[in-house]
Amino acid sequence: MNFVLDPRLAADCHRLGHFRLSLLLMMNDANYPWFILVPQRAGVREIHELEEADQLLLLQDSVALARALTAAFGGDKLNIAALGNVVPQLHLHHIVRRVGDAAWPAPVWGRAPAVPYPHGGVEERIGMLLPRLPVEFRAAHAPPAALS
Repeated sequence: MNFVLDPRLAADCHRLGHFRLSLLLMMNDANYPWFILVPQRAGVREIHELEEADQLLLLQDSVALARALTAAFGGDKLNIAALGNVVPQLHLHHIVRRVGDAAWPAPVWGRAPAVPYPHGGVEERIGMLLPRLPVEFRAAHAPPAALS
């Protein structure tokens, strides 16, 4: 079985590139810096279903992304979650939270309608993050302005 990105994730996100294991996506919601890691393994729904080596790679990808998000966007809290209630394909949300954001202090799900990025907003947000990602990250396209 080959890896295929869940259609809902594909529709709701911008594809930025990949780490050693995971695709990096950006949710099309300007309310928050919201990024998603999706391990490129077919049929995996839970972290414990990954091989042990892939579990370690996912953790390393998550830590690298968390560091880059903190450096790029600051924030008061970084929420990291793997829910899968709507999209069962294993994916990890990384959401930079700020006191007073659209959902603060509650979780973001179901709190505020998604606000699509305005013209140029996607490129701006991606441009803030990409230089802070580790060298093993491979962008989907170059330059960042070409991403969508």
